[in-house]
Amino acid sequence: MSGPRQSPSPGARPGPDDVRRIALALPETKEVEAWAMPTFRVAGKMFLTMPDDQSSFAVRCPRLERGELIAAEPEKFWVPRHEAGSNWVRARLAALEDLTELRDILTDSWQQAAPPRLLESFPAPGA
Repeated sequence: MSGPRQSPSPGARPGPDDVRRIALALPETKEVEAWAMPTFRVAGKMFLTMPDDQSSFAVRCPRLERGELIAAEPEKFWVPRHEAGSNWVRARLAALEDLTELRDILTDSWQQAAPPRLLESFPAPGA
């Protein structure tokens, strides 16, 4: 007989199930299939997508910050050519340090989409 499923430790390498679990734990988040892939929304605004192969995910990122982010960690972050004009960046799951980094990335994207009433009661990543 097995006991209750334990959450992975913060230092564990993140996987697709962790992306879904962390995203759905954020206030008022809903998973919606769009473009034949899971997307995650808060108050109807998308903040996360998971392409088919689930080796990466896309999150909101202001274009002015995106270039610096990619230049600093090109093995971790990139933007496909067809998304160059968007406010999104992709992250490779295998390149993430741990679950804490994943949680911070997802929370930051969620905060960019969430309405002010939710932001007032939710701490910033790393706080």
